[in-house]
Amino acid sequence: MATQQNLPRDEAQRIDEHQAVKDDVRRQVHAEIARDARSAPVDRAAQSTAADQLKQRAVDEVTMTEREISRGRSVARGSQVIDYVFYLVYGIIGLAIALHAIGASQSAGFMRFVDALAYPFVAPFRGIMRDPAVGSFRFLLSYMVALAVYLLVHLAVNGLLRIFTERKTAV
Repeated sequence: MATQQNLPRDEAQRIDEHQAVKDDVRRQVHAEIARDARSAPVDRAAQSTAADQLKQRAVDEVTMTEREISRGRSVARGSQVIDYVFYLVYGIIGLAIALHAIGASQSAGFMRFVDALAYPFVAPFRGIMRDPAVGSFRFLLSYMVALAVYLLVHLAVNGLLRIFTERKTAV
């Protein structure tokens, strides 16, 4: 979750670095033009070639940075949607655990509604272990296992998405 808080800061830093590169290239090109205007005709051809190469590298760098920023934004939005879905699952399962723990009536409409919402998420985990009960109070250990598994899956998905947003560096 802390990584998501760092994402806007990292994106702002990338944008600032991108702008600094563009400004530096602009200054270098203007300096080349000024030197070109003062130099001899023989040197102008070599300077023009060097300036063209420098300009092309700068354009390539700017294009690559803009693609990385765009990809990072897309992946960040997808990550937010995935986080929201997992938070809904956590909330539904947690509410079911709480209602069963306090002994909510199984015939109550809200309890049936919560159980119906939670069932698809906890069905694979039912029967893994016995759920202790005292009277109408039940502690759903299988639901707790479901929460733990969903948390691990959530962390794995976020880790995978982080791979796509981090900048590649050559070593």
